[in-house]
Amino acid sequence: MSEPFTTALVLTAVGLLLLLAGLASPLPSRFGVPALLFFLGVGMLAGSEGIGGIPFEDYGLAFRLGNVALALILFDGGLNTPPAVVRRVAGRASLLATLSVLLTALVVAGVGVGLGLSPELAFLVGAVVSSTDAAAVFAVLRGSRVRLKHSTAATLEVESGLNDPMAMFLTVVATEWMLGGIGPAGALWLFVQQLVLGAAGGVAAGLLGRFLLHAVRLPAAGLYPVVTVAVAFLSFGATTLVNGSGFLAVYLAGIVLASGHLPYRAGVRRVHDSLAWLAQILMFVLLGLLVFPSRLVENAGMGLALAFALAFVARPLAVLGVLAPFRPPWRESAFVAWVGLRGAVPIVLAAYPVLRGVPSGHEIFHLVFFAVVVNALVPGATVGLVARWLGISRADAPPPAASVELVSLREFPGEFVWHFVHPVSAVAGAWVRDLSLPDGSLVVLIVRGEQVVVPRGDTRLEPGDQVCAFVTPDARGLLDLLFGAGGEEAS
Repeated sequence: MSEPFTTALVLTAVGLLLLLAGLASPLPSRFGVPALLFFLGVGMLAGSEGIGGIPFEDYGLAFRLGNVALALILFDGGLNTPPAVVRRVAGRASLLATLSVLLTALVVAGVGVGLGLSPELAFLVGAVVSSTDAAAVFAVLRGSRVRLKHSTAATLEVESGLNDPMAMFLTVVATEWMLGGIGPAGALWLFVQQLVLGAAGGVAAGLLGRFLLHAVRLPAAGLYPVVTVAVAFLSFGATTLVNGSGFLAVYLAGIVLASGHLPYRAGVRRVHDSLAWLAQILMFVLLGLLVFPSRLVENAGMGLALAFALAFVARPLAVLGVLAPFRPPWRESAFVAWVGLRGAVPIVLAAYPVLRGVPSGHEIFHLVFFAVVVNALVPGATVGLVARWLGISRADAPPPAASVELVSLREFPGEFVWHFVHPVSAVAGAWVRDLSLPDGSLVVLIVRGEQVVVPRGDTRLEPGDQVCAFVTPDARGLLDLLFGAGGEEAS
């Protein structure tokens, strides 16, 4: 078989898998589960024991590509996490991302020992499944059409972005412990090294990116995402090379970069959002190829027991214990404890023991598969119901029906925001010319059902209208008060 033919065959197979996964991705959201699980299923069906019959058992390739994909996903998360959000929940999110992850691993390990696993193997399994997955969490929230109160959403978002480094650290320590290559002092030094170098590398890469984007004017808008992708890869790769946490570095680099001057901000974010989705799809399809259904049957009993212990015992105990000193509303604590969805990270981490030659490494991989699926399905299918039952969802307006953005090399002091006209709003029934708009704001577009209305002085705002306005930072608060609710960014 010639090389061009082989290349064409591989590209055709990848294209078909991506097409199937992409077009069918809206289906899982109707059942309240992450679409990423569907991508995993596509990979399994295409694998050596599925209808596709594609032979694949290269854990090294899966681990390397998984790390690249996670770098893109975490950087995208950082770009979309405002520094103000991080500051607001930094204390509780940091403890959830570290102490809660450790407690989760220990509880799962205790259950594993009770089920007959050796302490070393049980702790390794617990370490691999200890972190949550931001992509899975918010895919379910969007699919269930639930909008959380700001404090709850911020806690989940920042925790999910920060807890991957701790899970990676615990996995490395547990793996080396099984192989007899690390002791308590070595583990403590590794933790400090990962944390300090990871934070320093991420902040340094983010600041470097901000300096370059401010100092160099590129000839085409499409080159700016090239620079930001380079910053993501450099922050992850360079930090990892000096034994820091690449996961922490790439997430912080995204936050730092987005907090400064970012030309074509909306376009850059859109590119990274697309790259993150592509990375997720490719990664889950690839990891699905690694799963052998025959091996799943062999590990079903142990895997399901550990999965349910993780969802109903380990995650709630760890979260409630960590949040107790902060005394948040019990409803918020209960919801955060319930939404412990697992996704890409545990499956990627499960490949690490296999690569290091840990005995029973393949067994660990398939045990983790059950944890990921169960913890995505059980909390995932009930996220909307539990949020409404606990009363922590916001009764917000429907999302904007259009997108408006200012595409420019420079960042102007203003933004487009959408406001929904509620029937009880003070502006309902008012003429545009009579609106007491603050200085620095202007109504630019109205979406009324399926119609786009160009606002004029004699245009009357009707209940159900979605109004887009351009507003400067100083006038944003007054405009929100006028419409009676906080607006949503249009870009």
